Amino acid sequence: MKNVIPVYDICNLSEFKQNDILISRFSPYLAVHQNLRVAHKHSFYHLLLFTEGAGTHAIDFKNFTVRPWQIYFMIPGQVHSWNFEGKVDGYVINFSVPFFQSFLLKPDYLEQFPFFNGGIDDAVIDLPEAVRPKIGEVFEQLVAEGENGQRLGLDMVKALLLQLFITVGRLSFEQISGSVTSVNYTLLKNFQKLIEKNCTTLRLPKEYAELLYITPNHLNALCKEVLGIPAGEVIRNRIVLEAKRLLVNLKLSISEIAYTLNFEDNSYFTKFFKKQAGLTPEEFRKEALIISGLAHK
Repeated sequence: MKNVIPVYDICNLSEFKQNDILISRFSPYLAVHQNLRVAHKHSFYHLLLFTEGAGTHAIDFKNFTVRPWQIYFMIPGQVHSWNFEGKVDGYVINFSVPFFQSFLLKPDYLEQFPFFNGGIDDAVIDLPEAVRPKIGEVFEQLVAEGENGQRLGLDMVKALLLQLFITVGRLSFEQISGSVTSVNYTLLKNFQKLIEKNCTTLRLPKEYAELLYITPNHLNALCKEVLGIPAGEVIRNRIVLEAKRLLVNLKLSISEIAYTLNFEDNSYFTKFFKKQAGLTPEEFRKEALIISGLAHK
């Protein structure tokens, strides 16, 4: 019987767990959790910095080459897998969704950072040489706080993580075009958040424009300016991603996935998926399972 893609909760990683937070050097973490090499999902945020190693890492079916001083940010629900070459080390931090909620007044504070919005290309960052010493020191402090158990240690961990997010976030913000105002950037992020919540029920840009209290033309121009693609393509890309995540679950038939995504029938779903992804759902499922290492388990 073939396996479906596993979903791990932070409590599954009990060797390192402490109050919804896991902090570890990566080498011993990987040695304990060899099963994390094959495709899987997390119900928590997953942060990883490589300091040495090579190979590939796939996030939501897109491959990245692993190299030192590369940092990965993953949000709950993303599919990812590893294919390492030689010795790999660095740091890993997992934290639950509610970890910061009692610490920050803004429950959506983390969503302002591009790397926590679910965009794959924003989630993998090669750190410039100038910031590496600072980032490395923050990770060392995080490891120390995770090990020494001092009073208010968890608060210190949260403060250090926020320092890390802001430092790396500034690198991401610098890449945003200077012509994009803060208002338009916030508007785009609100559009993406609405897609996350409604992609299976709302398919048209005009429906999202209405929720954002702007015109469809304004929304389309905004997406082209910042993302380089029209609003309709942003929506379709998210639907295809959700379909891909469902397709690696072998408990679901193609027809069930089409129904889950609110397509009229299996045929329409297959045509839509092939037009967007370049192959049929069945072809994608076969390829994805081979690549992820789940095909013969």
